[in-house]
Amino acid sequence: MSQKLSRRRFVAQAAAASAFLAAPAVVRGQTAPVDLTVAYSFPVLFKDLMETIGRDFTAKHPNIRVTFRAPEEDYEKLMQRNLRDSITNSLPDVAFHGLNRQRTLLERGIPVNLKPFMEGDAQVKELGYSPSLLSLGQVGAQQTGIGFAMSTPILYFNGNMVKEAGGNADKLPSTWDEVVKLGAAMQDPVKNRTGMFFDWTITGNWSWQGLVLSHGGSLLNADESKVAFGDAPGQRSVALLRRFVDEGKMPDIRPETMFQDFFAGRMGMCMQSTAQLGRFNREVGGRFPVLCARYPLSATNARLPAGGNAAMMFAKDPIKQKAAWEFIKFATGPVGGTLMVKATGYMPGTTIPAQRKDMLADFYAANPNHMISIRQQDVITGWYAFPGQNALKITDVINDHLQSVVARKDQPQAVLSKMVGDVQALIAAKA
Repeated sequence: MSQKLSRRRFVAQAAAASAFLAAPAVVRGQTAPVDLTVAYSFPVLFKDLMETIGRDFTAKHPNIRVTFRAPEEDYEKLMQRNLRDSITNSLPDVAFHGLNRQRTLLERGIPVNLKPFMEGDAQVKELGYSPSLLSLGQVGAQQTGIGFAMSTPILYFNGNMVKEAGGNADKLPSTWDEVVKLGAAMQDPVKNRTGMFFDWTITGNWSWQGLVLSHGGSLLNADESKVAFGDAPGQRSVALLRRFVDEGKMPDIRPETMFQDFFAGRMGMCMQSTAQLGRFNREVGGRFPVLCARYPLSATNARLPAGGNAAMMFAKDPIKQKAAWEFIKFATGPVGGTLMVKATGYMPGTTIPAQRKDMLADFYAANPNHMISIRQQDVITGWYAFPGQNALKITDVINDHLQSVVARKDQPQAVLSKMVGDVQALIAAKA
């Protein structure tokens, strides 16, 4: 299925945006309250933040009443909910979807193209949207979303455990060989300590994509007709995942256990998203140093997938679209971006906060861990979205196979071969 909206749909959306922006002042300046519904996921990261953004936005726009839906557990759950909503005509007006889910939504004609709103709003020039990060909210020629919170994978370390294991806090591992070696050295069953954990479960196969892309590989071939992660980069990636278990002594646990062990000082190192940095800092509370390092790159053409989410407009009524656009600008602009960074570890889609002392300039200077992700922008690329109706099913299939690697149910290369076959079948059936 084509990623692009039909010309008819594009023209209709452009006309709707232009019609409102060109409407008489009595319409544009209406004072009747507008009710706006907003959906998001990952309440552990975003619930308090969203409520703050909603409160501050309403203070500035008292004629717009924002109601947040009960947050979904993750991006997949939010996707499933909104796909059902599209059938029952009960979609939210705004939704914050994972960057890799925009394509699937667009294939079903759900999001409103934001390009006409951007082109018709002079204020956009003052919001500091970064072209490179703005591109992560684009599918084909459509601006399907505006980046709200972007992340990259990084390594987190317990500074005390690194030192006790003979590591150097000033020179943290920069290769996977060094990570595996240090992870094994930090392992201490007598003290109930685990050396390392690579969170391969992160939503949307983000971790698997990180491994493959950082080894110079791709998920599918250029025309998306054939699985490509079975090639050499994928083979090295799946072998490395098993090395974490066999040599680094990584346990087969769920991420919830990993978080609690790290926060309690029982986990030496983990790979996670920068999105979790604020949570790490709050939960550890200074009881030991939380150190961060760049994600190891294993090829000259290595890349890393951008994680996070984008604010998308689903509202079809012109009045609600105007309110939705104001909310999206506020949430993704300098004010919302500043609130978001301080509450999480994500990067904003606007460059302004980092340049202003009253926003994030001083914050970044005092919190160098938050700069790790920004410094990885030199290798950032899109979070790949598998094509077709089976995109969510492909995510589950890959996850199930990776579990068998970590659980040592089969040899890594045998698992990879089965995974390639299963995903290839789903790609072939995409139409």
